[in-house]
Amino acid sequence: MTTNKQTPAPQRFLTGITTTGTPHLGNYVGSIRPSVAASTGVGAESFYFLADYHALIKCDEPARIQQSTLEIAASWLAAGLDPERVTFYRQSDIPEIPELTWLLTCVTAKGVLNRAHAYKASVDKNAAAGNDPDADVSAGLFMYPVLMGADILMFKAHHVPVGRDQIQHIEMARDMAQRFNHLYGEHLVLPQALIEESVALLPGTDGRKMSKSYDNTIPLFTPRDQLKKLIAGIVTDSRAPGEPKATEGSALFQIYQAFASGPETAALRQAFADGIAWGDAKQTLFERIDQEVAPMRARYQELMQDPAKIEAVLLAGADKARQLATPFMRELRQAVGLRRLAAAPAPAAKPKSARAGLPVFKQYREADGKFHFKLLDAQGGLLLQSDGFDSPRDAGKAIGQLQIEGASGLASLRPKLQPVPGVTEDAINAALQLLAPEVP
Repeated sequence: MTTNKQTPAPQRFLTGITTTGTPHLGNYVGSIRPSVAASTGVGAESFYFLADYHALIKCDEPARIQQSTLEIAASWLAAGLDPERVTFYRQSDIPEIPELTWLLTCVTAKGVLNRAHAYKASVDKNAAAGNDPDADVSAGLFMYPVLMGADILMFKAHHVPVGRDQIQHIEMARDMAQRFNHLYGEHLVLPQALIEESVALLPGTDGRKMSKSYDNTIPLFTPRDQLKKLIAGIVTDSRAPGEPKATEGSALFQIYQAFASGPETAALRQAFADGIAWGDAKQTLFERIDQEVAPMRARYQELMQDPAKIEAVLLAGADKARQLATPFMRELRQAVGLRRLAAAPAPAAKPKSARAGLPVFKQYREADGKFHFKLLDAQGGLLLQSDGFDSPRDAGKAIGQLQIEGASGLASLRPKLQPVPGVTEDAINAALQLLAPEVP
């Protein structure tokens, strides 16, 4: 018996990590461990990359970037990432990424980048200090979202696992893809942010979020003796042995919970209630973490002694990535008109129905987060402008309705449209008729 049922195309997942520091337990719990686990799934294509171009925005120490790249690559491999199953590469080994960045730069509105969280935070910091708004703000920081968009769109990623503070970048990548597709045809895949609520946000030794900026991290593969010393330094309260201790708000308990099984966590919770001494609790935490990390630490140290092996893995990953990136970039160059002149067709007389010099819809997003569109005539004059829609899909659906239904669509959408002084409905209808799909 035969069937015409087709196997669905695999979903693509993409994850990157900036090469500016040494991986710590928070990186492992929040990114490395769940990503490695996800990479073994069936029906998925996973892309993992070392974001060394992004590192240049934050760090001007070449040796540090090189060392961090080595440490992070070794950490992922030691944690079980299989380069045979995934595409594991270094961002700077893919020259198509900065080329796509430029194409996206040319379709990305400056106003969109003005609203990027990192840029706004720098501007706000300068304003609070009474400095020029753009003091010490590099063009790299300002353009960071475009480079991230190129990272994602180059490999047609469907899902990008991110924290909630990174959702804006995925939304920006979607906006860039929509604008590019609107101008040049459907080439780019619109990505979705994948928020994993179950992934732990690990506290550091001082109780705040574990972060290099707070200097409260515990390096993932620090030697065993140093690991014990750092865990001993985790801040606790002054309750003495025998006094019940609260698990709520306890950095020590939260870190343990991120590594332990359900029964192990329940046992430590009971020990807290029974008044376990802080020293004993810290010893328990040390043993549990070391149990998981020790085998990986040995592999990590072995890899760190052989940088050439890691380099070979990354170059092999780059070759695999470029098998996708090179032909795709060729397609995009062709789409935007970067073509060989010898291959240019001879000019031909166009029929009056040729869709050139036509009115055009432009979709954009305002500061309030709403999605709008406007209709411009062939000379760029404003004919029609919409109110805000909750999603780009809703705005796109309205554009499609106007293109297909013309005057009737205009009437039904009237409550969502703003009148433009001096523009008649006949002029709008005439423009919509030019945009109507051609009937063969």
